This record gives sequence, C-alpha cells and structure tokens, in this order.
Amino acid sequence: MIKKLLTLTITLLSFTVTFSQETYYNDVDLTLTGIALKDALATKITATHTNFLVYTPGVWEASKVTDVNPTNSSEILLIYGYENGSDGSIDNDRERGINNNGGGNSDWNREHVFARSLGNPNLGTTGPGADAHHLRPSDPGRNSSRNNRKFGRGTGNSGFSTVDFHDGLDGPNTAAWYPGDEWKGDVARMMMYMYVRYGSVCLPTAVGVGSTQFTPDEMIDLFLVWNIEDPVSDFEKQRNPFHENTNNTYAQGNRNPFIDNPYLATRIWGGDSAQDLWGIYTSSDTEAPTAPTNLVASSVNITNFTVSWTASDDNEAVTGYNVYVDGVLTEQTSNTTVTISGLSSNTTYTITVLAKDIANNQSALSTPLEVTTLEDTEAPTTPAEIVVNNISDTAFTISWSAATDNSEVASYDVYLDGSLNTNTINLTHTFTGLVVGTSYSAYVIAKDAAGNSSAQSATVNATTVASSGVASELFFSEYVEPATGNNKALEIVNLTGSTVSLAGYSIKKQSDGSGPWVDVFDISNGSVNTIIPGDVFVITHIDAADPILVAESDLVGPPNIDTNPNRFGSPLNFNGNDPIGLFKNDVLIDVVGEVNQGSSYNFIQNITLRRNANVTGPSTTYNEQAEWTFFDADKFDGIGFFTSSLSTENNLLDTFKMYPNPTNGNFITIKTTSNTNVTIYNTLGKVVKTTLVTANKNSIDISNLSKGVYFVKLKIDQKSITQKLIKN
Repeated sequence: MIKKLLTLTITLLSFTVTFSQETYYNDVDLTLTGIALKDALATKITATHTNFLVYTPGVWEASKVTDVNPTNSSEILLIYGYENGSDGSIDNDRERGINNNGGGNSDWNREHVFARSLGNPNLGTTGPGADAHHLRPSDPGRNSSRNNRKFGRGTGNSGFSTVDFHDGLDGPNTAAWYPGDEWKGDVARMMMYMYVRYGSVCLPTAVGVGSTQFTPDEMIDLFLVWNIEDPVSDFEKQRNPFHENTNNTYAQGNRNPFIDNPYLATRIWGGDSAQDLWGIYTSSDTEAPTAPTNLVASSVNITNFTVSWTASDDNEAVTGYNVYVDGVLTEQTSNTTVTISGLSSNTTYTITVLAKDIANNQSALSTPLEVTTLEDTEAPTTPAEIVVNNISDTAFTISWSAATDNSEVASYDVYLDGSLNTNTINLTHTFTGLVVGTSYSAYVIAKDAAGNSSAQSATVNATTVASSGVASELFFSEYVEPATGNNKALEIVNLTGSTVSLAGYSIKKQSDGSGPWVDVFDISNGSVNTIIPGDVFVITHIDAADPILVAESDLVGPPNIDTNPNRFGSPLNFNGNDPIGLFKNDVLIDVVGEVNQGSSYNFIQNITLRRNANVTGPSTTYNEQAEWTFFDADKFDGIGFFTSSLSTENNLLDTFKMYPNPTNGNFITIKTTSNTNVTIYNTLGKVVKTTLVTANKNSIDISNLSKGVYFVKLKIDQKSITQKLIKN
C-alpha cells in the first residue's frame, strides 16, 4: 500500500510551561516535531561532540564510570547479562569486577551495540566505532553470541530471537538477537542516538528487524516499541552527565537526547507515547480531539480508492490521523484524505479513522465506512523477449520481459514441456534436476491478483549439455594470499562434466605446517551448494574487501573473532605456512602447499597461485613446478573463472569485446556471440546495474553512474570474467 508518512505539524505550544529539561538543550527549539526536531538534535549532539575518544584506552576508562553498578562501585553492569553468577555459567552474568577488562573468558570487553559490520561503511574503532554512547561492557562469550546479528523481538532474557530472522552471518534465516527485557530500551535509545548522530552510516534498518511504514525516515517500529516498553533506568541516566562534562578526561561532550527524554522519539517518529521525563509535552494537555466524521469514498478502482473526512477539532491542534483498514493500522497522514492501494478486486473493506493531537492524545474511532473495489476482468499482456541462458548438464535458465496489466501483474506461471513447473514473481527461472543431453521446451504465462491469465508466451527450446568431462573430482584452481590484510581466497573448479553437489566437501588447514588438519569449514552451507560443469566456486575471507573478490565470492569464510569455533576466520586465515586441504567426506582429495614442513615453510606466502590449464584432477601431493603458476600478491583478476587447455570451448576472453573503455559517454557496448549476463559493481563491491546482453541488444546505459572505476562481470553459459571499466 502507498505509505503516507506522518508529518507532525510544527506548532508552538499555546500554554505556558516551566521547562525542566537540562540546560544542555536551551538552544534547541523543542517545540519542533518530526524531521525538523531530528535535525535540530543532530546539530546539537554533533556540535558538542568535541572529544573523539580513542578506542583504547578512552572507551575502557569511560565505561568504568558510566557503567558502574549503582549498588556496588567495584562492579560494572554487563549488557545482555541477567544472572548474579550463582548458576555456574559466566557468560550470562549481569555484574563483573570493574577492573577485569580484557579479552579473557572471565573479563569484560566492549560491545559495539550498533554492530561495526552493519554500518555503511564498517564503523571500525574510530569515529562512530569509538562513540561511547553505543559501547557497553559485555561478557566476551555473550558478545560473541550476538556477533553482528540484527536486533529482533523476544521476551525474557537475552538470546536468539525465535520470532525474527534476517539475511546475516548464518544465511537468509539468521536468527535476530534479543537483548533482554532489562536492556531493550537501552538498545533502542542507543540506536536512535547513533542514527541521529551519524545519519546514513548507522541506519536503524541495518541493525534491527522492523518496519518503517509509519515513520518519516529509516527508523523502525521495533526501537520505538522498546523505547516505550523499557523506560530509562537510573543506571542509564548516569551516562549523560559524565559525557557532557568535558572536564572529565574521557567525556565526549555530548548527550544522548533519548535518555534525557524518551518522548523526543515520539515527537520525531510518531507512534504510541513514550515517557515524557520533562513533562512539557504530555502533562498539560489531556484532552483528546473529536472523532473524524463524514467519511466518504471516491475514485473507487480495482485495487485502490480514496477516503476523505471532515477534520477533527482539538483544544490545541490536531497533528495527524490514523487510518485503519479492517481494523489494521494502514496509513498515517496529516491530511483529511488518503488513497488506499494494493487491494484485491471485488472485495469489501471497512475503513475507520482516528485523530491525534500534539500531545499524542487520540480520539475515538470514526463511524465505519464500507467500500467495495471494482471487479477485474482484464488479463495481463503476454510475456515477451523470452530467452535461454546458462545451459548446463542438468539445468538451464530462462528470462523474459515484464508483462503489464490494468492493475498489476501478480506472478508468472512457468511451464516445462507443457507442465507447470513453478509460479514466481521474478522475471527469470532456472530449471534444475534435468537429464543430461536432453531437449526441453518452456513458456511463461502472466497472472494478475484477480487470477486473470495472459496468453502463452513464445516457446523456447534448450538442450542440456552432454559432456564426458576431463576430471573425476573437484580440485583447487586458485589460491590468493595477499601481502597484507585479509583479501584471501580459494577457488575450486568443476571439470567433471556433471553438476557436483557440495554436500560432504570441506576445507581444513594444517596450522603452521605441522600437526593434524584442523578447523573444518563445511563449504555446502552457503546459498550456492552445487557447481555446474566448467564453473568455479570461490570462497573468501569474511573481511575480504577487494571488489573483484567481493563480486566473485560464492561463500564467505567463518567470522573473524576470537571466540568463534574456527578462531579468527580459520581456515580462511591461512598466512603462507598453513597448507590448505580440500576434503570430501573427511578424506583429503587435494592440497595447496607442502604438508609437515613446519612454520618456516613460507613458499605460499604473499602470493597468488593458479592451477595450470593442463591439470585434470586433484592431488594429495603438492607439485609446485608441474601444476601451479606463481603470480604477485594481490593479483585478483583470475578469480571467478578457469580455462582448461583440454576444454573444447573457446576462451571467454575471445568471445566478447567491451567498448569504449575508458569512456566519457553514457553508453558502453558489449560485442558478444552469446547471451551474456552483465553485472556492474562499484569499488565497494555494491551492485549498481544488472542486465542481459544479446547479439541484438548489446548497448548498456551507464548514464546514472558517476565518474570513477567500476568492475563489469560478464557471464556466458557457465563461464564468467570480470573486467575493469573506467568512466571519465
């Protein structure tokens, strides 16, 4: 449905109040509402943030004052903790010795409540990464359990949410993190501060699972609810006086406004009323507006209609209206008219409205209005431009252009050999589990929300590849160990001629070139769990930042943290004297580096290794001269494809040309003989454009790209390559 943002009317209070807020806010216009108030507070807390703490020792020392236990000055309180230490489990303790700071299991460390990796860019340990208003003492194990999980709903003590999930470190179904009943309000107010202080660097949508439907920006309902449900405690209040006073060596100079008065969040983002600790917004006005009257529907259509009403009255000022559809809050507006969209055809809806004033008093609901949408009998247009690409031994992909409809296209039925294969909202579908060397036909039908179906699209034909292959097993095809940092990567190639499931495959290392193989890493746990013939599978270190590595990565290695079972990202943290093994069902099948050579063996350090084109399979004996070619460290342009000299296919480099490059125009041309999937990344690894290039449609519009360097990934059939593009 169309989102109507609640724009609170900026109105001066018409009654006289004695301001009880801290003098810190004397130069802030607290009669403002909405984004205007948010901007005013941002100006204040930014201007007064005069001392930027050093992560060590600044944050340690500040925490020993701001987080001291009010009932025992020799202790600090641990965020997410809830138990007094009597149950024998240390990670859930609520208190710890004030001077026991460090990284040991019995110490306390610093939790970035706004997880560093969820910032844009990574918050690091300076600037926002060292802002004490979101750094809290934490048990190291509890800190590790939270990791970089987004916050989500729950009840009781801290732990993994069983309600909210997101795409995170454990994949699309990563459980969110519930901070606990005692700490959720603290978390909400910290996230509000970080958003107001740092803007788009610290978006609430990046750190929490919730909806922005009824807020005027990226604030989510989760934090607004927590701000209400968990009021400010005396413990939380002790932070602001310390940090405002710059006579304190480790004070920042600014305050968190939402600790001083949680109702400021209500003034900015709306919703139910939080505490008004100053008493200047809610105490003097307790009279609710009158209920809206004379609800009338107009412009009734298939999926939408407009509702208008007579304005409510209030002793101060009506600032907005809540609109309910069948009892569910659907729209918020400051107007007396709203368009409700995204409805089903030929369906009756019940509409009610209530009014709110500047103190968030709410009227009674209006008299209900019933509205019936029109019936939809018009079918969508026929899907066109259906093409086949990515043909393998057991799969192929089709894509098509979007159909149109008088309301909207809801989905597409995709048929294989005349039988319904799937229903999808996408414009592409991959058929899998097919028979090698077999011909198939496919077509698509568009459907709208009312169930009307288009005519059948044109039929396309595809024949799966029949290939004997040149290898009996997967093997390493590239190894990247940089001179500095964590741009580390491993590439595995499939030359078997058949699609290979990654189930049972893992990576291990021999630490410092001696002892047993350790730190098993299952490579089938990502979103990509098969390798098709001729394709490669790229595994990168979790902190790899090079755009080519980010673009080509199929699987990211374990977290780079001390307490992870695969400590510090192992085995992807190899450093040149750690042989790397590829295992199948726990049996070694291929290796990079000589085993049992000890820590002084550094021949695979600060280097890129590529398997020679004539290698046809794995080996448990590392044959450096016969099978590998050495390249300088930090050379990543070979990642993402492998060309075997025994393959009958042409080198991908010979099948296309991209021009002009560099360019100062708005278009580039890809000259190719095959359908080519094109993805363009910026230098941060973010996708900025995707398209399909064909022999007849080979011009790409890059007018929306600013000047700079980009990486263009082209994928033809089962091979891909990444080329640099410069726009002047």
